[in-house]
Amino acid sequence: MGGVEVIMTLKYLNNYPTHLQNQIKELFEKDKLSLYLLNKYPTKHKYQNDKALYEYTQEFKNSYLKKFTLSKVLYDGKINVINNALGTHTFVSRVQGGKLKAKNEIRVGTIFKNMPEEFLRMIVVHELAHFKEKEHNKAFYKFCTYIEPSYHQFEFDLRVYLTYIDMKGKLY
Repeated sequence: MGGVEVIMTLKYLNNYPTHLQNQIKELFEKDKLSLYLLNKYPTKHKYQNDKALYEYTQEFKNSYLKKFTLSKVLYDGKINVINNALGTHTFVSRVQGGKLKAKNEIRVGTIFKNMPEEFLRMIVVHELAHFKEKEHNKAFYKFCTYIEPSYHQFEFDLRVYLTYIDMKGKLY
């Protein structure tokens, strides 16, 4: 039958159940994956510069991590999915004089500048949660879902979108 079978690699969805992976493959093969994403997340967010991103992140921090200071939040063009990172968090503690100074930073991949707000929220929540829980353990994900109840759905859909980008290019 002269058709060419497209082999989809679902590297962003490897840890999800086979039935979910098959649903995404089917949507892609029927050319409906973009409709799935655009229907759920029709527009990109408005936080286009580092100042807006900092203020956006501060709102979450002030609501859920009051005792902690956030020094810097910015988009970083050096962070990319290829290096298996979407965002980073750093904590630096120094003794200055007789006081302990803490510097906490979050860097978000520039790919998030042109994504739906839900995906940006997911990565901001994820990186903030690392200031409370260092490891990706049960307590970490519990805190993520405390801040954002739809965290897991947003993460899954972000991974679907990253798969779409690999196969077809950007939507937003």
